[in-house]
Amino acid sequence: MTVLTRRIGGVQLDIIVADIATLGVDAIVNAANTSLLGGGGVDGAIHRAAGPELVAECRMLHGCKTGDAKITKGYRLRAAHVIHTVGPVWNGGTIGEDDRLASCYRRAMELCGQHKLTSVAFPAISTGIYRFPADRAAEIAVRTTVEMLPAAPSVDRVVFCCFSEPSAELHAEALARHSGPCA
Repeated sequence: MTVLTRRIGGVQLDIIVADIATLGVDAIVNAANTSLLGGGGVDGAIHRAAGPELVAECRMLHGCKTGDAKITKGYRLRAAHVIHTVGPVWNGGTIGEDDRLASCYRRAMELCGQHKLTSVAFPAISTGIYRFPADRAAEIAVRTTVEMLPAAPSVDRVVFCCFSEPSAELHAEALARHSGPCA
């Protein structure tokens, strides 16, 4: 279900409530753990849908640091690629969590630009078991992604794929603040 669509320049930004593992975009972003070998939540759903080939390729990447991102094939997913990024665990906001979360979105957009991807879908990184406050995370996600659009000129569609209506509403509010009037 699409909650909101906005355009910034030539880029369509959509906020939807859906299962990210089902989307037909060039890349879906995986809210991964540092091992990249699967886990719970979004990470587990993506790994299950992609099949065992994804784990095999992830083993070759030797993990990922918090705030960084790495790209793999999508295997059995509709998405051609998975961008794995490791969000920060929330510890009260005093040890750089905001910057590390912004880095997840920044690095994912850089990979989109480097691989000339045209569409990407993001989950609400770190807002599940990592306990990042959902309103703060939505603001960081939208602001950073909009700021990074020039770094990924091939991208013409960005999807913020939320797991719930309240998460989608927070992303919609943030997008309204960072995109100006509907275009």
